[in-house]
Amino acid sequence: MLDIMALFRAMPGACAQGLVWGIMALGVYITYKLLDFADLTVDSTLATGGAVAVMMILAGVPTPAALIGAAAAGGAAGFITGFLHTVLGIPDILSGILTQIAFYSVNLNILGASNKSVSVDMYHLVISLRYVTQAIVVTIIFILVLTAALYWFFGTEYGFTIRSTGCNPHMSRAQGVNTNKSKVAALVISNAIVGLSGGLLAQYQGYADVGMGRGAIVIGLASVIIGQVLRQSILGQKANFAVKMLFVVVGAVIYYLVITFVLWLGLPSENMKMFSAIVVAVFLAVPYLRAKAKSSFRKGGSR
Repeated sequence: MLDIMALFRAMPGACAQGLVWGIMALGVYITYKLLDFADLTVDSTLATGGAVAVMMILAGVPTPAALIGAAAAGGAAGFITGFLHTVLGIPDILSGILTQIAFYSVNLNILGASNKSVSVDMYHLVISLRYVTQAIVVTIIFILVLTAALYWFFGTEYGFTIRSTGCNPHMSRAQGVNTNKSKVAALVISNAIVGLSGGLLAQYQGYADVGMGRGAIVIGLASVIIGQVLRQSILGQKANFAVKMLFVVVGAVIYYLVITFVLWLGLPSENMKMFSAIVVAVFLAVPYLRAKAKSSFRKGGSR
């Protein structure tokens, strides 16, 4: 028999985890939707942020400074991906894969082992699995501040150059925009956000692991697509940039609520990666199938 109360007890934890991963999804949103760049660096950048944050906390560094270090480490990984792509001419997917592979060894060197733990009883952590309500409130504050900062930045002249680079790079270059610098800047910002998310996630779960970012790109894409489909269903096309980013976070929360529901049903946990891929495929197909259905209806009406 399924215990419905067990499902309700698991929901706050799923929301907290979804919010933390929602910050990571904001980084994926910048490269995937704004820059039109298939960045696979995030699978290692999340672990890099977690590793740097945990090691700095264990060394006695204050937690806020550790989070800044996590974001800086993530930004460095994004810079390397941008350098490989813009300076060395390596395709975007391959440059992300190369950085991802290289940073697996970097993360091992940072941690000195496959994983390192950090206890909320010994250190002043920003969020912890033990205090779920506090984690939700603190993470929401992080999201609101980060969304406001990104909304301001991408409303500036330089922010518009990054958005125009992703929208139409040829026209941007014709207008005198250095598209290579714009790509590198966007990748640095995106992976810095992912690194910050990794630092928060490591504190929330109480440890950093070299494999903690494996599959992060799938979760990020799922969050972006779910948020986009939900936003279009509720608001249509009437949404500014800040609302779009907030719906990305909502998409991450919905994703983890669905995962929690699936686990509650008793499905084997070893199949979760496959289920995640299926969820992403379904939500990727929804906009296409909806547009195709509308087009078929119009064609039938015209006949």
